[in-house]
Amino acid sequence: MKCKMIVIAFALFVFASAFSFAQEEAAAEQRSGSAVKYIAAAVAVGIACIGGGLAVGQIGSAAMGAMSENAELSGKAMPFVGLAEGICLWGFLVGLLILIL
Repeated sequence: MKCKMIVIAFALFVFASAFSFAQEEAAAEQRSGSAVKYIAAAVAVGIACIGGGLAVGQIGSAAMGAMSENAELSGKAMPFVGLAEGICLWGFLVGLLILIL
């Protein structure tokens, strides 16, 4: 199931990028740099947020399971959830730097 979703997402990305480059040559030469920047920023943020969401889901469920057995582990488990959420922040910062530079 996950493999099918990845293949579908990749196919949509390829088709979307093909339509973004289907311009006249003169206009494409001027805008191709900016189009690639927007696509790269979107991919950076999207992949980082998907990875961060998967990490938070797995770490959060493991932390809840550990806290149900021993309530003292809540303080030790929450920093790991924060680290997983930091992945999304780094993806956003990379995307922002791609657009600025």
